[in-house]
Amino acid sequence: MHRTIAQRDLRNDVARVLREAEAGTEFTVTVRGRPVARLGPHEPTAPQTDVDREKLRSILASPLDRADLAADLDAAEAPVDDPWPDP
Repeated sequence: MHRTIAQRDLRNDVARVLREAEAGTEFTVTVRGRPVARLGPHEPTAPQTDVDREKLRSILASPLDRADLAADLDAAEAPVDDPWPDP
């Protein structure tokens, strides 16, 4: 569904307009009869992925490989010199 709405009406009843937009209505917002903006439902940028309870438990229960972690930390950038050395 598509509707045209004046900026004044949007300002006076923004909560209702946003509820309608969330429900799927698209609006063209006008100022003095001139279309200036479109308002509509938000489209997610990435699909939601659900993880079942057992998969989540297995992920959280898996042991941390300390050797891999140590190697990652050793491969990190060298520390930056302290700009305020002790006197």
